[in-house]
Amino acid sequence: MKEDFLHYIWKNKKFEIHHLKTTEGEAVTIASVGQHNFNSGPDFFNSKLNIGQQLWAGNVEIHVKSSDWYVHNHEQDLAYDNVILHVVWEHDTDVFRKDNSVIPTLELKKYIHLEILNSYEALFSKTNRWINCENDFASTQPFILTNWLERLYFERLERKSKTIEQLLKASKNDWEAVLFKMLAKNFGLKVNGDAFFSLAQSIDFSIVRKTQNNQNKLEALFFGQSGLLEQDIEDAYYLSLVEDYQFLKQKFKLENQQVLPLKFFRLRPPNFPTIRLSQLASLYFKHQNLFSKIIASNELQHFYELFHVETSAYWKNHYTFQKSSKPSVKTLSKSFVDLLLINTILPLKFLYAKQRGEEISSDLIAISNKIASESNGIITAFNALKKVSVSSLESQALIQLKTEYCDKNLCLKCAVGNQLLSK
Repeated sequence: MKEDFLHYIWKNKKFEIHHLKTTEGEAVTIASVGQHNFNSGPDFFNSKLNIGQQLWAGNVEIHVKSSDWYVHNHEQDLAYDNVILHVVWEHDTDVFRKDNSVIPTLELKKYIHLEILNSYEALFSKTNRWINCENDFASTQPFILTNWLERLYFERLERKSKTIEQLLKASKNDWEAVLFKMLAKNFGLKVNGDAFFSLAQSIDFSIVRKTQNNQNKLEALFFGQSGLLEQDIEDAYYLSLVEDYQFLKQKFKLENQQVLPLKFFRLRPPNFPTIRLSQLASLYFKHQNLFSKIIASNELQHFYELFHVETSAYWKNHYTFQKSSKPSVKTLSKSFVDLLLINTILPLKFLYAKQRGEEISSDLIAISNKIASESNGIITAFNALKKVSVSSLESQALIQLKTEYCDKNLCLKCAVGNQLLSK
């Protein structure tokens, strides 16, 4: 038996609420179970109960055993002096307030329905499953699942926006600078994300503003700070970048010791850091006020047009500095822009609107529903149980569900788990 299950039972009245009696034989009638407290202090605030002939208003504390009161040292904490009922699975000792009066105890195991105990044991009994409810996930009612995934999607946005909030604080609310850092990280994808982010961190965004009207200088800034201009290469374009970077380095007193090394190994050539850095430079060369344009856009097609950029001319027949390749136009693909939207643009728009007290939930839902579902191990596994992920809204929600609920066994806080327990 776990305490969080008893919280669930009490909160949702999943027990025989009639003819309740304390361990001392006094009748208990529940007017209000109270407000669930997830912080320190008693488990439920502002409960209202009739115990015997007396109406009580106060707090309820829940434990597996009565003796857990002393295990948790509640007798030393004044916050627990206003507990009006001690709800336990098993009563093994009396509990007293500081004035030595006994706190009434309700032993729940006498009143919980056998069916819900069986459902609880079935949900948590096996440890070799991918998720606890994998045998029953497909039976989740569509209405419940749809609403739950939408809520999880916004939880995911909240989680992603925490990083943005930290960057905003560090940059004194320079949204353009934060956008640049987040975009740089996502241009690097998983392999070079941290390296690209460290590159962006090494450049004050004011320098980007001052150089973005010259594409070659912007590329020189990015390539130079990333350490890609430290080789002895006889190539006119390369040498022009070196010359521009040396000028910028001296002018702006640039340092790049903290920039992480870039990786080429096991990357497809279109994802080489040289290509992605050139595309990033092209994006900022093309758009002088990128953040404002992003905030003003609320249609998916607008974003595809906004991020329709390609490398500079040199990279049309190169993937690295030292070797030419078959000519090709290297634009940002639709799937790549989708990743930028999922991981940077939509979380940033969400936080910006939130801080301004604006409501854009319907716009975010509309956009995310038009973006194709991501494809990864989590999404594949959920779709094998029930075909549920068709858009980025569902895929992001399912990632949130797996990582923040399933992996942590928080089934009692999950709408799917609650439905299964309520059968």
